[in-house]
Amino acid sequence: MPKEPDFSALVVYFKRIAVEHRQIQHDDTHNHFYRFEVDEVLSGIHNLHYPALILEGYRFSFGDQKADNPVKKRQGAFILLDYVTDPGDHDQIHQVWDYLEEIGDDILARIRADKRNPNSPVRDFDIESVEGQLLATELGNHYGIRFTFTIDCRFSLDMNPSKWL
Repeated sequence: MPKEPDFSALVVYFKRIAVEHRQIQHDDTHNHFYRFEVDEVLSGIHNLHYPALILEGYRFSFGDQKADNPVKKRQGAFILLDYVTDPGDHDQIHQVWDYLEEIGDDILARIRADKRNPNSPVRDFDIESVEGQLLATELGNHYGIRFTFTIDCRFSLDMNPSKWL
């Protein structure tokens, strides 16, 4: 069984998404990939390059499904964020949301394709768990979409004696 992905593998994966997507185009001189939490974004982060792909940390829970199929359920999120010059221009805001939703669809299609690789950190990505929520910040004229997702990972609950004294 392949090693279960850790958070670092997901960071590398989403950074690669930001580099390879033609509309995001993250690189060393034009940073479009960030790792923040949603409250930091909503409180007014400045000096971002747009569109921005922001990966949040994840939380997880466990289930054992009758003690024979243990599962670690990782719940995470990424945010696509852009800037609007006039927060009173609802047409511009709607255009930004449409644009970011299209990029989000592209990312989900890429994840779905990458799931086929047994070594991919998103191989257990549950596409049916994805939910999107429109974001509007009070500070900084940022508008975006937050996509939440779940990655269900099977793992062994067998104790490894070599890890204990």
